[in-house]
Amino acid sequence: MNQAFIDELVQQTREDFEKRRNDRRSLELQWRLNMNFLAGNQYSDVSPRGDIEEEGKQYFWQEREVYNHIAPVIETRISKLARVHGKVRVRPMTSDSEDVSKATLSTKILTAIEDECNLSTLTREGNAWSEVCGSVFYKVSWDTEKGKLIAKSKRKGDIKEGDVTVSVVPPFEIYPDSLNASDLSSCRSLIHARAYSVDEVFDRWGVEVKGETVNVFTMDTATVLGGLGYSATIPKTIAGAKDNHVIVIEKYIAPTKRNPHGRLIIVAGDKLLYYGDMPYRCGADGKPDFPFVRQTAILQAGSFFGISVIERIIPVQRAYNAVKNRKHEYMNRIAMGVLAVEDGSVDCDNLEEEGLSPGKILVYRQGSNPPRMVDQGSVPTDFLYEEKQLLDEFNMISGVSEVMQYSQAPTSSTSGVALDLLIRQDETRLSVSADSLRNAIKTIGQIILRLYRQFATKPRLKRISGALGEVECASFCSSDITSDDLIFETENELLDSPSSRRAMVIELIKLGLLTDENGKLSPRMKAKALEILGFGAWEQAQDLTELHVKVARAENLNAGSVELKVSETDDHDVHISEHTAQLLRTPNDALASHVKEHREFLSIENLIKTEANDERK
Repeated sequence: MNQAFIDELVQQTREDFEKRRNDRRSLELQWRLNMNFLAGNQYSDVSPRGDIEEEGKQYFWQEREVYNHIAPVIETRISKLARVHGKVRVRPMTSDSEDVSKATLSTKILTAIEDECNLSTLTREGNAWSEVCGSVFYKVSWDTEKGKLIAKSKRKGDIKEGDVTVSVVPPFEIYPDSLNASDLSSCRSLIHARAYSVDEVFDRWGVEVKGETVNVFTMDTATVLGGLGYSATIPKTIAGAKDNHVIVIEKYIAPTKRNPHGRLIIVAGDKLLYYGDMPYRCGADGKPDFPFVRQTAILQAGSFFGISVIERIIPVQRAYNAVKNRKHEYMNRIAMGVLAVEDGSVDCDNLEEEGLSPGKILVYRQGSNPPRMVDQGSVPTDFLYEEKQLLDEFNMISGVSEVMQYSQAPTSSTSGVALDLLIRQDETRLSVSADSLRNAIKTIGQIILRLYRQFATKPRLKRISGALGEVECASFCSSDITSDDLIFETENELLDSPSSRRAMVIELIKLGLLTDENGKLSPRMKAKALEILGFGAWEQAQDLTELHVKVARAENLNAGSVELKVSETDDHDVHISEHTAQLLRTPNDALASHVKEHREFLSIENLIKTEANDERK
């Protein structure tokens, strides 16, 4: 590439970024306003100059306190979403035993990678951004600086095997080519812009760039609160600046017929850091795609970015603050009083400065009327009615009722059925946000497997959970990851809570649906029931049953490759149950012969028990 082409490419990329930033400016102002209202700076608004400004007090006696109901609403929604874990497993491509074995290995590898990346912590951070701004993104990429050291080079330094990295990307850093795109697949190009220090740019890309003053968002305090005789400060989000930084623009261009591998352009200042094909084949069937995953709080039709609940309840919060403050101003007038004084009858300066203190001697001009207190009446009931109506609007608009917000039953409902219905309704309102989070976790898992299939070409070790629950090291490479078809192991956690599962198990046991023809619970079913009830390791007998289950599952994985032997210490009922379930999923001659041996051992044991009982009789 000649220098003229590079200069033109850098100029076009910067101009495209500035255009997208101007088109999205109104959305950024709304996100900043949401952040201010959540922090408590609720006397701010978008000014005609295109910035967030605070409104000052009009009178010294004016009450301007904030009664923040937005913060507990968002905290409640985030805590509910924290229950969504979205545990996934890999579904095999075929029913062949080798594919089943590799799918099981891929599931364990994926679980280990998600733990290494602290995916649960990242999703909690993503939930916070999503609830405040309406959208958040996750970037899944391959970091060549991670992993074990495999070689050293004088020119390149330490060479490591590389590994997947997952990071949370706030919506402020994402710029789609169209704000009306329905999702990432509808975008032809996407820009990820982030501020880096010049030293970090050199460490990452090895290019010296000139530092600039970059605008960022920082936290500050504002003195716009208070009342008669006092003031208070609150945190606020403002535009700040960082010196010796530069905005790194990563422009991803989707594959086309002309460029089937897509394009990635990375620009910092006036320097081109990278130009070439999209580096990650993280799309379906190994095609290049954007390494980003989107999560939304509330999906908005015809918009790339979602919306936040805060946007809907900002007018209600402003009205509630106004009602509470006007009521307190009325109560101040009642408590402190308003004096009516005849002109020239008293020393008004002294009266204004000291007021009517207890024991005060009030001297007034002879022949004039003494000062008197103006009757203010009582606080109108309209204030109380409007306050209650606004609280009900908070619950209705936000979808967070008093059952969720205050963790207590409403006084109007005492029936257990009614309370259960209210809880399910609350969780249903959150199901849209929870589904977006679950889909994001699923897509992140798919991209992780696809990146390993692309870059893990040589065998590597990963600590995984073994067949018996122990920690073991597994050697694998890209050829072992044959499927990226992920499915959830559990239903939506909001709709199917652990307490509801326990209640259902107890009810099934009472109805006798889990017992055998003799009305008894089998050891395997008893272990499962205790596991769901939270007593999986409650007694030694159940520990032994669970151990037999794990041994049988290990034999299922090794059937065909290792000779399976029946031991006298085996619990044959448990082994037959686990092996039969595996045979129904995947036929295997070796495993079928093994089950036949278990049945022979079991028949001999039953015969011995019968003869012993006959001798006793």
